[in-house]
Amino acid sequence: MDTDGPRGLRQGAAGPGESTTAPKREVDVALRHAVRSPGTIVVLEHVSRILRDNPLGDPHDRKVAVWLPPQYDSGGRHANRRFPALYDLVGFTGSGLSHLGWKPFSENLAERAARLVHERRMGPAILVFPDCFTRLGGNQYVNSSAIGRYADYLTREIIPFVDREFRTLASREHRGCFGKSSGGYGAIIHGMKYAKYWGAIADHSGDAYYDFVYRSDWPNTLNELDKYRKPARREGAYNAARAAAGLGDGRDDGRVRRFLEAVWAKPKLSSAETHAIMNLCMAATYDPDPRAPLGFRVPFNLESGELIESRWKRWLQHDPINLVKAHARDLRTLKGIYIDCGSKDQYHIHYGARILSRRLAGAGIRHRYEEFDDNHSDIDYRMDISLPFLYRALKP
Repeated sequence: MDTDGPRGLRQGAAGPGESTTAPKREVDVALRHAVRSPGTIVVLEHVSRILRDNPLGDPHDRKVAVWLPPQYDSGGRHANRRFPALYDLVGFTGSGLSHLGWKPFSENLAERAARLVHERRMGPAILVFPDCFTRLGGNQYVNSSAIGRYADYLTREIIPFVDREFRTLASREHRGCFGKSSGGYGAIIHGMKYAKYWGAIADHSGDAYYDFVYRSDWPNTLNELDKYRKPARREGAYNAARAAAGLGDGRDDGRVRRFLEAVWAKPKLSSAETHAIMNLCMAATYDPDPRAPLGFRVPFNLESGELIESRWKRWLQHDPINLVKAHARDLRTLKGIYIDCGSKDQYHIHYGARILSRRLAGAGIRHRYEEFDDNHSDIDYRMDISLPFLYRALKP
């Protein structure tokens, strides 16, 4: 979730995809560690053509935050120096600016990068923080007819926009992306399907092995959606066949719509509601269907809870463990692939990460895989390893 980060800057009237003025330097980063030159955060406004008229009605006018290392404004003979660019793909319910807010007992990502540069554990790089939040809590950084074309938004709009506004080394050999959870999924998927834009990727606890990660959580989501069933459930005789009839194709009978309308109107979501909207977001990502109510289908009969094999098959087609063979050639072109996961991940993602690593190795794809003694939550400290890894792979 967003914290108290830097305020957005409006650049004035701008054409789609362009700002009308040069980037304005906004705020120096106050570091928890004693670093003399913490770098600079810039927040620009980008007007997207690609996100205009997206299916959820989400804003197409988005803020893009950029962290510039201290060396960016060092002047002298380095005045025209160009830098590698690292794109931060945040996890579900996050946006780019959420990684720049104050954090208790820790560092935000700009502070972390400044410290790593100061300690010479990595060289100077530009960090980019795009905003890809949606009414469904986020997306998986792919194109979906039910959510929007967020892969195209990143690759065809944000990358050129950043390269125009800042002194990046504007080629895929010097550009990488990284993220955790949904952001980790986005990183590995972009390494597979959009390798012409990225030279290296880092995947922290990215979604993989959907039979473990998602399938086991759907009963909880069905229970939450059941609160919005009409007519409401009653005690007594129950005709199971009639109740489940017509729901075998994954269509909404109205309870999904009513659930979404209810949570969109709430000032606060419960944990169960957050997980339910997450699973619906995944359904909209992995099984969009413009002919279906809300533009997507769910993989279970909403009434009986029976798995709909044809719909679940659509999900599995997006599972990274099933995509290695088809995208092995593109993955081999990357200069670096870093993957890690906590061995106590509460969503069981460590099993998917192990399968992914094994299949990468089986396809002859060089990568680095690590596990650590932790779960899925609050693991940004692992970026102390991934950011230097990416810099080494992408440095000039």
